[in-house]
Amino acid sequence: MKLKQLSDEDLTLYKKLLQEAFQYGYESFTGKQENEVVPDYEIEESLHEADSHAYVMVNDEDHILGGAIVILYPEAKRGLLDFIFVKVEYQGQGIGQKMWKEIETLYPEVEVWEATTPYFDVRNIHFYVNKLKFKIVEFYNTKHKESIDLADNFSENLDSRVFRFEKVMK
Repeated sequence: MKLKQLSDEDLTLYKKLLQEAFQYGYESFTGKQENEVVPDYEIEESLHEADSHAYVMVNDEDHILGGAIVILYPEAKRGLLDFIFVKVEYQGQGIGQKMWKEIETLYPEVEVWEATTPYFDVRNIHFYVNKLKFKIVEFYNTKHKESIDLADNFSENLDSRVFRFEKVMK
């Protein structure tokens, strides 16, 4: 397995695999849904952020196993893990953890990484906290002083309860 930058020719497949992975996780909680949990425009926005970097993890045959989008904030020495996914049939095999470790080594100047995930996604919480060693630093909910609007694309029966994680590197 190796990590490489996302190429233009892989973009369509990359978005499809990302959407399938997120949909799978979401539907594991809610049951089958008609609406996409991550629409194309959200991926495009992330890809076009200033200092955004997209990666794919590929196997020896160059097939995509997963991917990630990170956004860097060099002045603050911070980075945002905006998306990370592993193709559904390869989840639970350590691919996401290996991908993240390689991304960390690419950006030694980042002192704090940040990520978010919905409260219901126990697998993601386990991944961030137990595998990647992020810490939960904030819980966004209806009583929180700031709002975070990550639940717009979820079904109407969900609110915007979201965990924010940080990993201090230095």
